[in-house]
Parts: sequence; C-alpha cells; structure tokens
Amino acid sequence: MSADKDIDGWFAERGITLQDSRVRARAVLEEVGLTSARKVRISETKLPKAEQLLAERFYRVCTASECQQVARSSGKEPLPVEPRSHCEHCGGSNNRRAEVAFLEACQRHGVRRVVVVGGSPAVREELEEKLGGLIELRMVDGTERRTAGKAQGDLEWGDLVLVWGATELHHKVSSHYTQPGTPYRHKVVHVARRGVASLLDAGITHLER
Repeated sequence: MSADKDIDGWFAERGITLQDSRVRARAVLEEVGLTSARKVRISETKLPKAEQLLAERFYRVCTASECQQVARSSGKEPLPVEPRSHCEHCGGSNNRRAEVAFLEACQRHGVRRVVVVGGSPAVREELEEKLGGLIELRMVDGTERRTAGKAQGDLEWGDLVLVWGATELHHKVSSHYTQPGTPYRHKVVHVARRGVASLLDAGITHLER
C-alpha cells in the first residue's frame, strides 16, 4: 500500500504557502487528475508527476522587481512563493539576485571588463568565484600601494571601475581613480555602502543611466 502526503504540506515545502498560489497550483493538479477538490492528501507515487507539472507550468518567484521581471519573461506563469528562499531566480539571496542582474546589465551595455578597487580578501575571492568566469575582473587590493601608472592602466583596461569606499580602501589608492578631471570619470563609480549586493547594485544603476 502506497503512502500519501498532505497536499498543503507538500506545497509548503516548495514555498507555495500563499493562499492564491496554493489555489492556483492545486487547480493545475486537478486539471490533469492528480487530485480532486475534495482531497487533502495525495499518493506519494503521484508526486514526481506533480513536481514535473508545476515546474513546467510555473516560475516560482519572490516579490523582488528583478525576479518578477525574469519570471514574466520566462514563458511560464509566475507563482509567488514565501519564504523567498524558494524563488527560482535569487534563491532568497540578495547577493545572488544582484550577481545575476549585474551580469545581465553588463551584457546589455557591452561591459566585458570590470575593475573593483577595495573590498576584503574574502569578498574579492567571492566576486572572482561568482563572476570571474563570465566577465573579466581585475581586483585591486585597497590596502596595498598602487602606483599612478598601474591605476592608469586599470582605468584604460576596464569598461567599468567600481571604487568601494566603504571597505578596506586607503585614500592614497582610491585617489588615483577618483581624482577630478580624469578622462575616465564616465566609467568610475564610487560606492559608499558595504556588501556585495550594494556594490553590484551601484554598478547596475550607473550602467542603466
């Protein structure tokens, strides 16, 4: 005899906790005969088919505007989820959301080379891991001496230069990139907030202007 599972509990494990989302998801399962309006439980043998059906019909999404936009362009029906860790786009992570949005903005605007000035070693490593294989990154340690010549080379090389002022960044390093009158000021963004998401969001805002 096969076991069965509470349908609402199964939905909740997938972030389908909002009333409207549960009603919509259940209606799809009922359409193909996997359950009926009077049932509150479903046979576990039917769950793989139910999982496949929901994946084909819906894009599970949180309330973030970037995620909503991706869901609408996915070709599937957006299905609001809570908690946002079940969002197919960001997985509940502000960093992940920002990483995806930043890469998309770079692609739209032809940005292939990005210089990041400042940031802790751990954060620079994270950026290399998440973005390094998709765009060219040059990470500048803000605590080590940087000559004007090397900074000039960075400005010439990069399509976008993010100067992360709220992190480990000495003025003697940052001043090479932010001095008034530089012909590269159109590509330089001074970021005053901490956090990877804040850094990348500042880059996105600059590119979209």
